[in-house]
Amino acid sequence: MIDLSHAENQIRCVANFQDLISTAFNGEINAICWPRKLTGDFSEIVKKVALSGNITTIEEEELHELQLSEQGQLAREILLDDLKALKAHGASPILNVINYYDRDDTYPFFPTDVYSFHVDRSPIPTDTFLCTYYGESSEILPNSQAIKKVLIPEIRAELKKLYHGTDKGFESFLSEHFFDLHYQTKPDARPISLGLGHLWRLAVDHPEIQVPPCVHRAPKEKSGQYRLLMIC
Repeated sequence: MIDLSHAENQIRCVANFQDLISTAFNGEINAICWPRKLTGDFSEIVKKVALSGNITTIEEEELHELQLSEQGQLAREILLDDLKALKAHGASPILNVINYYDRDDTYPFFPTDVYSFHVDRSPIPTDTFLCTYYGESSEILPNSQAIKKVLIPEIRAELKKLYHGTDKGFESFLSEHFFDLHYQTKPDARPISLGLGHLWRLAVDHPEIQVPPCVHRAPKEKSGQYRLLMIC
């Protein structure tokens, strides 16, 4: 199962999907998990899908049409059930086979890609849902073990060199370029793997959400290995 020995008070585990969507974030809790031990062969789904580019989105119709073994069919039913449940909740889940994400090298001293610890920002009060079914899983970090990169003096000084406006507009510049969403780990940081098969709900950055947004990142994929990820 999930190692929560160093999760502090950040994570709450629940027993079913209804509790996952209805349990409120509060205090330091900004990640809610429905732990699951899934049956089925999810690697078969990855192998049977026609891949295109570094990220391939699997549509429901294609998922239905795959010719699968008994274990592959079990995996497919779980994926379809998760898609159905999330859609009924009003979410827009996407099922992806990921080879790798694009790297951001615009500013070498400050990458803003998903491999960097970051939080999600939303224009509406919503949540991030995700589940890794196969491959390397995402990680989260207790907020007390992270610091906003834009608050680190050396990094802030470099960012000011990129900015050519008035001091008044600097914070807006950081937000417009998503610099303010990224975090640096503290020396004692211990990231928490989200594991395989567990369905997670993470708090995002929005004024109406009363808890700190959940700091997370995508894993560095192993060479030649794909990930099967549902996210919304």
